[in-house]
Amino acid sequence: MPLEKGQWIFPAKPSRMFTVGGWVVNTGVAVFCQLFLKWFNRFNGHNVNIFEEAVANRDRSRPLVTVCNHTSCLDEPLLGGSLKWKTILDRTGMRVTPAAHDILFTKKFHTWFFSLGKCVPVVRGDGVYQKGMDYCVDYLNQGGWVHIFPEGKVNLTKDDMRLKWGVGRLIAECKVDPLVVPFWHTGMDELLPNKWPYIPRIGKTVTMLVGKPVQFQDVLRQLREENKTPVEIRKKITDMIQEEFVKLKAKTEALHYGKINKDRITNSDMGSQHNS
Repeated sequence: MPLEKGQWIFPAKPSRMFTVGGWVVNTGVAVFCQLFLKWFNRFNGHNVNIFEEAVANRDRSRPLVTVCNHTSCLDEPLLGGSLKWKTILDRTGMRVTPAAHDILFTKKFHTWFFSLGKCVPVVRGDGVYQKGMDYCVDYLNQGGWVHIFPEGKVNLTKDDMRLKWGVGRLIAECKVDPLVVPFWHTGMDELLPNKWPYIPRIGKTVTMLVGKPVQFQDVLRQLREENKTPVEIRKKITDMIQEEFVKLKAKTEALHYGKINKDRITNSDMGSQHNS
């Protein structure tokens, strides 16, 4: 099912009004995310320096893909509040993210708000080749940052899910070797429960663990030398992301529920720590 008329408003060349509107929306959302995540709730961030470095200090010609699990409708954009103020207030360097067209783009105001906030409408079930995903690939190839939830929807049960192959396409079609940063979080569904009346809570604890960047350059080169099909390449990349998720999930839940002392985490296991 294609996008409905009026759900796609991204101009080929943004006007001054569109740019100013985007700045207003992103600044307001950034302030809310920082305050609500870190002031009104307890945020335990581990290895957030990896995330910060990738967003703020990478070569801006290099694409950035971040991936994480999806347990709450506030995962995006609230977890962006884990970054430093100067980073989240830089609209030019902020992410675009695929978003469900039948949830966020059903009314004109919503369409404008989320589009100005760099959410890109995608139609779930229409596959990896559609307008929104094409836009994300182009954005990456301009050195941009795309954040994607490979599960494809809010995971209400928190069971392990087969990841969607859209993330595989994003990584495979980057013209420059992308920086791919995975992370896992726990507690967001307590901050915003997935049940009526859907009111955000305060005083909750959110734990986030950022993994080391995943390297795909050698894997992609080998797959292409072996003349693998685009489908096979997307599947391999997605499977690698899934493997990282399994490891990060176990460690994040252990940290969140106090089953492992953060002081016992070794550098070889997780890399350097940065707690917020």
